[in-house]
Amino acid sequence: MSEMTPKERVLRLLRKEPIDTMPFFSGMGMVVMPGIVKAGYNFPSIHTGAERMAKSAIWSARLMGFDCAVIPYDMTMESEAMGNTISLYENSEDILYPTIPTKIWSSMDEVAIPDDILNRGRLPLIPKAIDIIKKEAPELPIGCWQLGPFTQAGQILELDMILKGVFKQKEQVADLLDKLTDMIIKIGKAWQAAGCDYITLREPGVAADLLSPRTFKEVIKPRLTRILEAWESPKLLHICGQTDPLLTMMNECGGDGVTVDIKCNVAEGRKKLGNDVLFMGNVDTYTMTCDPKTPKATAIDHIKGIIDAGIDAVMPGCDLWPAIIDENMLACVQTTHEYGKKPSPAVGRV
Repeated sequence: MSEMTPKERVLRLLRKEPIDTMPFFSGMGMVVMPGIVKAGYNFPSIHTGAERMAKSAIWSARLMGFDCAVIPYDMTMESEAMGNTISLYENSEDILYPTIPTKIWSSMDEVAIPDDILNRGRLPLIPKAIDIIKKEAPELPIGCWQLGPFTQAGQILELDMILKGVFKQKEQVADLLDKLTDMIIKIGKAWQAAGCDYITLREPGVAADLLSPRTFKEVIKPRLTRILEAWESPKLLHICGQTDPLLTMMNECGGDGVTVDIKCNVAEGRKKLGNDVLFMGNVDTYTMTCDPKTPKATAIDHIKGIIDAGIDAVMPGCDLWPAIIDENMLACVQTTHEYGKKPSPAVGRV
């Protein structure tokens, strides 16, 4: 069989069908400075235009050999669409992601989600960017993502309020998370309808080093399950941080695969999940791809170790930081494609 395109490779993997080799792809941001520069833009501008977003994603994938294009890039879009003002740092030459300097609500009861949220702020850019990528890079699968409700709550209110409220204001927290769950379902469905090829629910604020497994089971898991049940496949669940005690529950939430970061013991995780579950991760996105002190050989060994530990696809543990070391990034992708020709636990080879 001839070599698969990235889109064929990733979509077959997500269906657990045999592929030619392991993909290097993500459910989170994969835009890197070489792609941004090649597209002719500066970093702040890629967050505010559909064409700039699309072309920076395309060039990032093509220059580095990524098996996907992923949009959007920042976590503030929904909060902005709800009425918060963001800072884009448009005059900065540094890599600064948009932030929310001031939040308009000071209590959970005040939060209101506009019925027409899909038409507000920068959210209308995403369907347009999806359309551009589909036309200009049909070989690439398009990934989109949504923050989970707990992490999203921290984008519209002070996170400490939510963390304390889990124990002291349970009903208010539940009402807020339910509102946000409905919003996340709505936005995710819209992006799937616009043509994204897979979608990731990412909930970095609920790892076991932040919330107890019991709180995850009682407060977080039901909402993640409701979201994933409402979305079409392919759909993934990603949680950053310490996830070893959460893996079984993560898998029970109903996604087509589980993705983790560097704090997860992948070899032990594979034993917990068994060989039928799509299990992806867990590249160290600073040390291996951005730190100039890391030799290329070390990055190569890192990738081989991840594959040997039993994952089905090499995936960054979080958003790639854009200021990569080109040599190391290329080595990570090349090693994945070359060393990943052997079957993985859940996915065979053609």
